[in-house]
Amino acid sequence: MKPTQKELTNWAITQIEKNYKDDVVLLLAMSEHAMENDCHGECYDYFIPVNDNGNNLACTFIIDGVGHDLYPRSWERIRNMVDFTDDFTSGLGEAKILYYRNEADREQFIAMQEKQKANMQDEAFMMKIALEKLDMAMDIYRTMVFEDALYKVRMAAGFIAHYLSVAVACINGTYLKRALDLETVELKKLKEIPDNFIPYYEGIVRAKSVEELKSLSYMIISTTRKFIAKNKPIVKEELTTPDFRDLAGWYEEMSLTWRRFDFHSKAGDCDKTFNDAVNLQHELSIMKEEFGLREMDLLSYFDASNLKVFGERAKELEAYVISEIESHGFSLNTYDTLEQFLAKNS
Repeated sequence: MKPTQKELTNWAITQIEKNYKDDVVLLLAMSEHAMENDCHGECYDYFIPVNDNGNNLACTFIIDGVGHDLYPRSWERIRNMVDFTDDFTSGLGEAKILYYRNEADREQFIAMQEKQKANMQDEAFMMKIALEKLDMAMDIYRTMVFEDALYKVRMAAGFIAHYLSVAVACINGTYLKRALDLETVELKKLKEIPDNFIPYYEGIVRAKSVEELKSLSYMIISTTRKFIAKNKPIVKEELTTPDFRDLAGWYEEMSLTWRRFDFHSKAGDCDKTFNDAVNLQHELSIMKEEFGLREMDLLSYFDASNLKVFGERAKELEAYVISEIESHGFSLNTYDTLEQFLAKNS
């Protein structure tokens, strides 16, 4: 322990024992915050208070150009670190206890460290966190694409790269430890990372234009999405047999859409055809999942300048849906005339 580090540690402990004996339960250190032997974070990083008076231990100051920040983290914030909902995850896993009020307090903190380790060994848990970080990166990207100011785009790209790095670490069952280093230093040591992730990240660091940053942000998100999809654990779901009567009812409801397709595509009205096509594609995707149907690509066949091929594809998919209903023993509720309907339903 360096002289400055030892003296500041002793000073903090003395302050607790003298003024906050019943108010502060733990004093923690974080060596990963140190830079060039300045002992920042090593003498102490944060403390855990148990009441409002304990918060008064907090203070910030600068000694010989080195800033020191003694700040509080509540037990609730520690639990958030256990559950990876606090970005300072390493603040729990890498923390060293410098002072504890009693053995029960020390054991409570160690138990939380152990729970965090258990969470990191749970693939489903870590996948959930990774997906959340991916969503955060994509949300930032959705806003960034409409931004033109270089500093704002660079900031957004930096956060995108960070959240994706956290996601990649989660897939590897760990967290990033060196908060003040570029994340690629740690990522290079992981067992698995997305293709070209590090070149994309380093490209973001070196990019000089808005266009470069946007392009690299898209690519680093894309490669991370593929990586996460590849690593999703296989979840065995209880098999249920779909009721194809429901598919028949769905088709009866949607049949008017196909009728409109036939009319508008023959008339060459691409505007009226397009909106119906988008809505039906969404419905077809849902039916595919619910009833185990084949892939039903409709929109790839849409061409505003030539709707003939689209109309033929729409009829092909309509015939396929009807065949699936009938092959499962159900018939459609159809009538040739109004009289037939009234005769049967009166």
